[in-house]
Amino acid sequence: MENWTPIFQRIAGWEQYIRQTGARFRCSLCRRTWPSNKVIVLFHFYLDNNTHEGIVKVRPYRQNCKICTDAPMEEPSFEMHYIEILMENLVKNIRKKCYRDVFDEQPRDYAGVDVDSPHEPEHCEGCIHGVCNRDDQPRPAGRGGARGRGRGYRR
Repeated sequence: MENWTPIFQRIAGWEQYIRQTGARFRCSLCRRTWPSNKVIVLFHFYLDNNTHEGIVKVRPYRQNCKICTDAPMEEPSFEMHYIEILMENLVKNIRKKCYRDVFDEQPRDYAGVDVDSPHEPEHCEGCIHGVCNRDDQPRPAGRGGARGRGRGYRR
């Protein structure tokens, strides 16, 4: 992955779009897997108004294993359905911010993955950088209660 601004901060001349979605992780040390609904994906995009060409950079925030000592941060694995929702919402955001298009509807929500244990901020790169706790992050559609299944929990 190209080395670029990994944390929540603005880059001069670039727009930013942040979404939360569901994904799975696998520990590279013990091979344990876990699902999470608190996977932050950060997009930076830029439109050159002279050439009408643009660049989009994407960075998913990582998590590490709660069992292994000194576990590395692991990249999320996304199901195609979640990628499609992320891309649909990104395109609408680019059209809105770069081309001044107007949309009446809200960004499309994701359904969430089934999880059994609470999200653990000390193992989440997004939480460590203060991105997961932002109030404008979407929640899984049709999932309720702070302690129920499907709300950013992991095994």
